[in-house]
Amino acid sequence: MLFFSTTGASAMKSNGPAADGHDSIRISLLTCAPGEEIYSLFGHTAIRYENPSQGIDVVFNYGLFSFNTPNFILRFSLGETDYQLGATDYAHFAAEYAFFGRSVWQQTLNLTEREKTELIRLLQENYRPENRVYRYNFFYDNCATRPRDKIEESIAGKVIYPAKPQDGSRSFRNIVHQYCKGHPWARFGIDLCIGSEADRPITQRQMMFAPFYLMDAFAGAQIENDSIQRPLAEAARLIVDATPETDESGWIFTPLQCALLLFILTVGATIYGIRRRTGLWGVDFFLFSAAGIVGCVLAFLALFSEHPAVSSNFLLLVFHPGQLLFLPYIIYCDRKGKKCWYLTLNLIVLTLFIVLFPLIPQRFDLAVVPLALSLLVRSASNLIVTSKKK
Repeated sequence: MLFFSTTGASAMKSNGPAADGHDSIRISLLTCAPGEEIYSLFGHTAIRYENPSQGIDVVFNYGLFSFNTPNFILRFSLGETDYQLGATDYAHFAAEYAFFGRSVWQQTLNLTEREKTELIRLLQENYRPENRVYRYNFFYDNCATRPRDKIEESIAGKVIYPAKPQDGSRSFRNIVHQYCKGHPWARFGIDLCIGSEADRPITQRQMMFAPFYLMDAFAGAQIENDSIQRPLAEAARLIVDATPETDESGWIFTPLQCALLLFILTVGATIYGIRRRTGLWGVDFFLFSAAGIVGCVLAFLALFSEHPAVSSNFLLLVFHPGQLLFLPYIIYCDRKGKKCWYLTLNLIVLTLFIVLFPLIPQRFDLAVVPLALSLLVRSASNLIVTSKKK
């Protein structure tokens, strides 16, 4: 969501949401289909405010950010990405989604006049320049949770969501995998970064970080006030019926296929090196430097990032900065034909990781297994080559 329309901004300067006192004001929750970019894979949520008597049809959107923000990549890695609330004319909003082949569903909220007035007041207050920017948190404070919280805050009563059988039976990683279907490299990259905390069971409310889970929760929710209940929202209605663009990129290697190919090549090169009684330092340079660079990223996220669920990552047993730090010593031992104590230690750790793989309280992408085995094979080759030379 990278657009920001002045039409919406000018509409916000009108006389207030309920100045005419008519019941024609309608406020709705919009749920948008996923896109192809990694930041749009999970869909999007917005709030639509319609006031025909004043000619207002505005969409409030908590998903605005800019790649041009200074130090964007560093700030994103640190979990210090700032998003902001924007207001745009509905016609522009709908045209944008239709253009990119993303459908939009609308759930009209069953609010009283006072609740509508309060919700618009909250959104207007949040839209003020000094209030509109917020610290984005992918799982806990995003473009879906913000509209939910504002809607709940405006209601005179309590919102009761229907009990779901999957409550407590899913994790953040389960939902990430669900929305990354058909995008294996995005799933692989996210799985590398998020740790064991993403595998803990979550509640139905926590599931609402994903827009379609929020839409499903609103569909059965009730507003309770003085023992009187009324539905929170009407049934979802398709208002932008768009056909997604056909992916013409063709077949590509998946992470697992690439990892298996690397493992086969590593085994083949290692067998050749053992027969020639040579360490093949070039192969070790490539593998351990790549593992070390990935390890530096994971360690950076674990130590410094504010992103949720990245701190307790058991992949640091395989990919860690030590693979890069001790690389000169590994190459030295390879070239001199000496036994490398670091590779011996690495062999033990990697062996334990492979053996205990099913017991580790973290789900890993299967591509990690052949990658770990490749490092294990190269660590073992040092012991084999040096023992033969003796």
